[in-house]
Amino acid sequence: MIEFKNVSKQYDAKLALDNLNFTIKDGEIFGLIGHNGAGKSTAIKALTSIIEVSNGDIFFDNINLRDNRLECKKKIGYVPDSPDIFLTLSPYEYWSLIANIYELDEKTTEERIYEYSKLFNMIGVEHQEINSFSHGMRQKVFLIAALLSNPRFWIMDEPMTGLDPQAAFDLKNLMKEHTKQGHSVLFSTHVLEVAEHLCDRIGILSRGKLIFVGTLDELREQHEGNSLEEIYLNLIKSSNRYNLGGV
Repeated sequence: MIEFKNVSKQYDAKLALDNLNFTIKDGEIFGLIGHNGAGKSTAIKALTSIIEVSNGDIFFDNINLRDNRLECKKKIGYVPDSPDIFLTLSPYEYWSLIANIYELDEKTTEERIYEYSKLFNMIGVEHQEINSFSHGMRQKVFLIAALLSNPRFWIMDEPMTGLDPQAAFDLKNLMKEHTKQGHSVLFSTHVLEVAEHLCDRIGILSRGKLIFVGTLDELREQHEGNSLEEIYLNLIKSSNRYNLGGV
């Protein structure tokens, strides 16, 4: 279980996260939804210790991230929103680096590299420079790296971006299998159709505020609209009017 308790992040005059309180349960896929700049990536970077929060606490299985960063990091598989790092390495070199960090034995490392390389159609390119890859192929490299240690929590920032249809389909199935084992998946997206067909629950962010948490059925019951898209856009507009002091 992952818990946000009164989490805020301030960048100078901008409040990027505003007192977030929500829980990602064991065995669920949780989608974080919002426009660009809503705070999705900031929340994920806080979860993965890339940034420190200004106020509040984050817990992994009741362990406070602030005081136990290394212990919490070992429970996490992270996919960043931009796969444009470690470009001079080959996928195999990068995967081996990640395996060493997570202290995987050589046999397990080789088996998992082969398993995921085959699944994501990366056989034969493992020793080419990542720099030569398309965005979608780079995304696959970082997906495989995140899965190598079989972490309890998958935290993914726009993981479907750039993936071909087959890879996206396979990733969705992996997410479902992971949560069937009692683990958790948190991913951000701005594609409502993905959230509708994949998520057990969603959280909607607008200007750093969490304006809804619940199932898609609960969203439809609580808010007016003929489609999920219309409900979402009306909710965002209403939140923006409130933040600007409108009626």
